[in-house]
Amino acid sequence: MKVLIPAAGQGTRMKELCKDKPKSLICVKQRPFLAYLLDNLIEAGYKDFILVVGYFAELMERFVREYLDYCQQKGQTDIKIQLVNQFDILGPKEKEYGTLCPLKCVKDLIGDENFLVVCGDTLFSIRDLRAIAVDDDFNYIGASEVDNPEKYGVLITDENGLLKEIIEKPKTFIGNLVNKGIYKFTPDVFDKISQVKISPRGEYELTDAVTLLAQEGKVKIRPLEDYWLDFGNPDDVAKVEKFLEEQKK
Repeated sequence: MKVLIPAAGQGTRMKELCKDKPKSLICVKQRPFLAYLLDNLIEAGYKDFILVVGYFAELMERFVREYLDYCQQKGQTDIKIQLVNQFDILGPKEKEYGTLCPLKCVKDLIGDENFLVVCGDTLFSIRDLRAIAVDDDFNYIGASEVDNPEKYGVLITDENGLLKEIIEKPKTFIGNLVNKGIYKFTPDVFDKISQVKISPRGEYELTDAVTLLAQEGKVKIRPLEDYWLDFGNPDDVAKVEKFLEEQKK
């Protein structure tokens, strides 16, 4: 199963850390964050990756060359990473932007296969990366229960336990099971892209396509069993570093 990794954004919340590099290339313990995500994906059994880039694309190209050399040295000779420049295809972010844009760029590369989407600024466990790759006719969304659901997209289920809708950052409590940004899609998702309208934030949202699939009863929720680490703010560098240190013990 191919894995799509969106990593085109500037990472403005990372402030000065992103002034000369993409967010996913900020180093943690002397390695780019993206390297740890790829390590876990490869350990989980994935070998075929599509990396959608944009901001400082030339640095991402260099990272891929160096990472593939690293894989070769470890004897992992069957790893494939394709680079797709979102800005070359869709134009600069001022023209078209949002979490749905990477999918707009890869339809021909994915074809009629099921595939994963894992954002380049998140880290999941090997077990959860394996578990979400269910090769059936349903789409899946990774989820966890949290204490602060108002900061996330809350997942609403129907009487059969299927996803009904996603309520983004609700003002009042409606549940604490939230979207954690990892998906398994069938090719059906590409049929929904043209139906997604620009959001109030001025972006094309991947979750709007998920909601359209959910309205047809095509989305199941996959609870995450282990950890989920976000890499969006400067404080997260130290948090991820501490986590990686603890994982060694």
